[in-house]
Amino acid sequence: MEALVHATAGWIALALDALAVLTVAAGALEALARVLALCLRGAATPARVHAAFIGFGDWLVVALTFQLAADIVGTTIAPGWDELGRLAAIAAIRTFLTFFLDHDLARALARELAEQERNGAQPVKAAPRDPG
Repeated sequence: MEALVHATAGWIALALDALAVLTVAAGALEALARVLALCLRGAATPARVHAAFIGFGDWLVVALTFQLAADIVGTTIAPGWDELGRLAAIAAIRTFLTFFLDHDLARALARELAEQERNGAQPVKAAPRDPG
C-alpha cells in the first residue's frame, strides 16, 4: 500500500510540475502576443506594455502555485530538509510576487483612472483581484 501511495504521489507531483511549465509558457506567449499587438497597432505606451507584463506576472503566480503543490506532494514522499527548504523558498517567492503584483496593479489602475478622468471619459471600475 505504501508503494502505491508513493507511486501515485510521484505521478501527481510530475503532473503538477508539468502544469507549472505549461502555465509559464502560456503566460509568456500571451504577454508576447499582447506586446506585439500593441506594437503593430502603434499603441505601445509604457503603461500598456507594463500592463502586459503585470498579466504575465499573474501567470507566474499560478505557475508557482502549481510548483508549490508539486513540492507539497513530493515532500509527503520524502520529507527531507532539502525538500522543506525548497517548499519554503517557493512559498516565500509566491508571497512576495503576489504582493508586488498587487501593488503594481493598483498603481496601474490608479494611473489609468486618472488618465480617463483627464480625458473626460467615464471611469470603468475594475473587478477586484483575487489575492491568491
